[in-house]
Amino acid sequence: SIEHACEVSCACTTCHVIVREGFSALEPSDELEDDLLDRAWGLEPNSRLSCQTIVNETPLVIEIPRYSINMTKEGKH
Repeated sequence: SIEHACEVSCACTTCHVIVREGFSALEPSDELEDDLLDRAWGLEPNSRLSCQTIVNETPLVIEIPRYSINMTKEGKH
């Protein structure tokens, strides 16, 4: 399970993942996701928010970054 604080509403970066294989098979990110990704810790060119990524038949290999910005977890509601 990938941690998330916004209940899949594209309002935070806690579900940030790095897609190591299969990135090109994904639909492009939209402007809102891109804006949020700019705030993600450890951002890479193949970073995505997993809550906004629709997985199709192409297998993906993802890496979950070691750290995330999680205001809820950090007690900063």
